[in-house]
Order: sequence, then structure tokens, then C-alpha cells
Amino acid sequence: MNDERSIMILTGAGISAESGLATFRGPGGLWEGHRVEDICTPGALAADPALVHRFYDLRRAALADVAPNAAHQALARLDAGWPGALLIVTQNVDDLHERAGAKRLLHMHGELRSALCAACGDRVSWCDPLPPGAPCGACREPALRPDIVFFGEMPYHMERIEEALSRCDLFVSIGTSGAVYPAAGFVQLARHYGAETLELNLEPSAGSDWFAESRFGPASALVPAWVDELLAT
Repeated sequence: MNDERSIMILTGAGISAESGLATFRGPGGLWEGHRVEDICTPGALAADPALVHRFYDLRRAALADVAPNAAHQALARLDAGWPGALLIVTQNVDDLHERAGAKRLLHMHGELRSALCAACGDRVSWCDPLPPGAPCGACREPALRPDIVFFGEMPYHMERIEEALSRCDLFVSIGTSGAVYPAAGFVQLARHYGAETLELNLEPSAGSDWFAESRFGPASALVPAWVDELLAT
């Protein structure tokens, strides 16, 4: 590999699990004891805004008790040291990539420490509890909600992501289940455009067969080793 190559990296829940953040998808398909339909759909927000807001308030508060791990730090080091094009796309809504120092980063499923106005689309940084009906600072409507992409909503930044997939020379997936679309289809699109593909995961994902190479183990061990290899070439 040379330093002119373009790299796109997709990260999922597995990269943050070692920091102590519970993954959404638990036993029986439940998310921390809740059905998906109860806490992560537009219908759930309309039916029981207090439950949905409380769920994300707890997840937001949990960020204060965790820190970036060696995998986040390694990707930040790659971001700082790679002279070619690089884009980290995360499915995670935590801020551990940013706290590790990553700059070339997109959150495709939203961010816990952000609030979105359902009326005008304005966004604002938000670290405290977010009660239902909180007023928007831009339009004053009582319409602030968690800035999270719910099931049935379009992920953010898809045009930029698809452009990066069409241009990258290497696509790397880290800590993803390979079961949630459209992210699960990124490896196929990258292969279509001729990219090399690499999976770094604790165990084979639902999409492992699409990758030219897979390495299995903890992200905190695999990612720093891979970054060392890349920066040494």
C-alpha cells in the first residue's frame, strides 16, 4: 500500500463495546430490554415521547462513564498520519471517535450529544436530559428530539458515503454485524467499484463472505495492529 491510496472505514457497535458501552441489539432481539418498536421508530416517538426521550437520556448520560479504547485511538492516529484520502463512517451514536481525536468522520445514524428540531431541522449540541417538548432555539417550536436515525428514516450523509465508496481503494469494516442496511451493503458496493476489502471483527459477520480478507478478535487488538501495518508501508 502507498500513501496515495484512498481508505474508507465503517465502524459499528463492536468498536465501542470494549469501552463499556452496551450494544443496542441484545438477547432475543431486544435493545436493553425494549422492543425496537418501542424506542427507535417515528411511531414510538409519537406514541410515547417520554419513554423514547428517557431511553436516549440514559444512553447520553452513560457517555460520561466511558472513554475511547485502543481501537478508537488507533483510527485517530491513522486519521492524523495518513496523507491520502480517508473517511471514517460510524454507525455508532457515541462520541468516542471524536474524543480519541478523529477528524475525518461522519455519523450516519446520528449522535447522542445532539438534538434535532422536528419542525425546522435545526441541530444543536446537547449533553443534558432532553425533555419532550423542549423548544428549538432557531424556530421556537417545542419540537426538539434525539438526533438519532430511527428505523424507517434515511441515514445521514448518504451522498457523501456513496461517493467515498465509489472512490476508495480499500474498504474496511470494523465491529459491525453486517445485518443492518444500508451499511451492510457497503462492502458489495465497494467491491463493485474495485476496492480491496477487509473485515476486522470479533467473529464472522452476516456479510463476512463478501470480504476478501477477514481477521477475527477484539477490536482493541486488531485495529492498532492493522494501523501499524498500514502506516509502516
